[in-house]
Amino acid sequence: MSTIFEGVATALVTPMNADGSVNFKAFAELCDYQINNGVAALVACGTTGESSTLTDEEHVAVIRECVKVTNGRVPVIAGTGSNDTRYAIDLSKEAQELGADALLVVTPYYNKASQNGLITHYTAIADSVDVPIILYNVPSRTGTDIKPSTYKALASHKNIVAAKEANGNISSVAQTVALTEGKLDIYSGNDDQVIPMISLGGKGVISVFSNIAPKIMSDITDKALKGDYAGAVALQNKYLEVMNNMFIDVNPIPVKEALNIMGFNMGECRLPLCNTTKENVEKIRVSLEKVNLI
Repeated sequence: MSTIFEGVATALVTPMNADGSVNFKAFAELCDYQINNGVAALVACGTTGESSTLTDEEHVAVIRECVKVTNGRVPVIAGTGSNDTRYAIDLSKEAQELGADALLVVTPYYNKASQNGLITHYTAIADSVDVPIILYNVPSRTGTDIKPSTYKALASHKNIVAAKEANGNISSVAQTVALTEGKLDIYSGNDDQVIPMISLGGKGVISVFSNIAPKIMSDITDKALKGDYAGAVALQNKYLEVMNNMFIDVNPIPVKEALNIMGFNMGECRLPLCNTTKENVEKIRVSLEKVNLI
């Protein structure tokens, strides 16, 4: 099994124009900003990229643009998950053809699935492509939790090589690491849990916070990967308020707001996600000022 990346992968925001269309110019600038500040990989069309409200054409176009702009400098990971296995297979095949280096595949949402259903779903997708797959477990969004024993079963597939774990349960992660016996790389799906994840053998984080602070998030993660946990904790503590403020409202509302405050042209989120309150905007602004991000 080869590791897709070690360190930070940014779960990219998808910028929008005033008319609600995708702002590809701003997206390219964001990709360059991330790479120039040391991230190890980019994730296009994840939750933070508002994949659920992108049309099929937009979804493909954003992945294509990410591959083009990145031009092999770091791996591109394409979000291709769905609650329809056939659709996920089609989108995964298309992402592979576009040049994505790996796929991020979220658990089926709304209709959910049993643990056996998850195994069947992910196996069908993994059988359809020749690029590595990162399983994405985020029960707060999907209502479905991948159990450690299910990770063990899926880790036997040659194309299923990693998991983005965002269930918030460190004990569950420890069990998954033990059961998969090195066959599955673990990435934190929560910015504030990357240090304990790495202490359990994790390879890094797929991050929201790194949209606004790629170098800082990379430095935190690199310190932890090198065993400097005290240094990693000290650096995280310095930025913890602004990191937590990226979730003061539903992701990606706050991170888009923060990027706009910082001078990036990210626009607004698409409905049903709407602008946050003036009070939240002020909290975000103040926390950015405290750590000299603006």
